Amino acid sequence: MKKYKGDFGYIAYRKKITTVRTVICLAASVGIFLIGLAINGTQKNVFSIIAALGCLPTGWSAVNMIMFLKAKACSDDAHREIEAHRGGLLINYDHVITSYDKNFNVAASTVLDKNICCLCSDDAADTDDIEKHIKKMMAQGGYSNYSIKVFDKLDSFCSRLDQLEKLRSDKNIDPQAIEDSWVPGTAQTAAGILLSISL
Repeated sequence: MKKYKGDFGYIAYRKKITTVRTVICLAASVGIFLIGLAINGTQKNVFSIIAALGCLPTGWSAVNMIMFLKAKACSDDAHREIEAHRGGLLINYDHVITSYDKNFNVAASTVLDKNICCLCSDDAADTDDIEKHIKKMMAQGGYSNYSIKVFDKLDSFCSRLDQLEKLRSDKNIDPQAIEDSWVPGTAQTAAGILLSISL
């Protein structure tokens, strides 16, 4: 079943897709080269050129595959716990937020009323770095003065979800309706920006 950015299981799905795609591209390039070699008895033929050109998408696919193989997804246990606390909040899962220097593994995120709340799925990551990067990307997208908090503990993240769900209920906010009403070509929503800066 196809998974989209923000769906739980997206990273596992992309690992499979990128691996299969890379193997097919590699097999096609090698196969074309071998066919040319068998037909002409030498590697100096048009098939070798086609095979060499086929290495470009193969290399791109391999890099993409490696990035997803290194990514850390939201665990099943964490997903169940988060779902128990989400209420009417919009939760996006399995981000690999990219920056110039490094990639950040974010298990889950939610955006509500100028609040951005994330759960980091990488014990070695610096949550301050993730917060700074998200703040910078949000500012570039036109969203300033947002409270951005990245948690490295599931319990703390779920406690914050409970607080945000109360805020959502008190203000009668429908986060899914906000996302659904977005018109392509207009300024992205804050949650949309989080997805757009992710693999």
